[in-house]
Amino acid sequence: MSVPAYSSFAQWYGDGHLAHYVRTMKSAGGFLHLIEAAQPAGDMSDPAVPDLVLYQDLRGGSRVSGDMGGGRFDVRSEKGSFFLSAPKFANTVMVDAAHELRSLSFPLAQWQPVLDQAGDGRFPLDYQKLCMGAFASQTIRSAVRNLWALCEEEGAPSRLLARAAGCEILAELCRLGGAPFGPARAGLAPWAERRCLDLMRARLSEDVSLDELAAEARLSPFHFARMFKQSVGVPPRVHLTRLRMEKACELLALTDLPITEIAQEVGYSSNQVLARVFVKHQRMTPSDYRRAVRVKTSCSLER
Repeated sequence: MSVPAYSSFAQWYGDGHLAHYVRTMKSAGGFLHLIEAAQPAGDMSDPAVPDLVLYQDLRGGSRVSGDMGGGRFDVRSEKGSFFLSAPKFANTVMVDAAHELRSLSFPLAQWQPVLDQAGDGRFPLDYQKLCMGAFASQTIRSAVRNLWALCEEEGAPSRLLARAAGCEILAELCRLGGAPFGPARAGLAPWAERRCLDLMRARLSEDVSLDELAAEARLSPFHFARMFKQSVGVPPRVHLTRLRMEKACELLALTDLPITEIAQEVGYSSNQVLARVFVKHQRMTPSDYRRAVRVKTSCSLER
């Protein structure tokens, strides 16, 4: 019996025999796929796919054995532990207890240039070292947690969010694999910073990508993401959210546009999504903000 070929990890998980264990599946522009699943004990092996796959154990306490591209291992997994599966490798994985996991899959066709930049072209990702069972990383844990939280708020990861988070995770994997990787030492040139910020303001309603911003600065996406944070103080995705909140506040205060239209003007798919993000950052709903601003303005005029 022939084994079907899968073009991606997401296709395998969506169509393979593990599909009914999936709780959540999200995708960003075809270059990053996020899956959350609850699976029973047993054989959890995956076929060879052209993706680098990072798994996180959400429950812990199970024994995991197999080969994910770095050689045989047999470990006790702790809550929050990560496992990495090499691309184009049919892994064998046995788990002795029911478990919950999150996975991020990186199609190599999209991410190989980032890996090359992170390793400075001389230090390829060390699959033999990193695919040898469970490992911990606070940097990756924080990136995955933030990525997932923003996806819950906004419904799906934006291209900017997914690309920036992916760059951060792959850079840390390269560092863990032995690449002499340090923090960015310089920020963007003033002209590049100005052009990128102008582009973000001009395209608030669009799903602007990290690649487009990087092209404005004439940098690779990997180096741009690091240098932007050095210049502005926060990652591009965080700054974009700030700009969207500022514009939403302006439109709520100065126009009578329906909140659904305001949501679209600032790049959110619905008024419900805008409300979730707005409450997080402004500590009130868009409607409450509009009423509060207008009451304050009315009182000022009466004086």
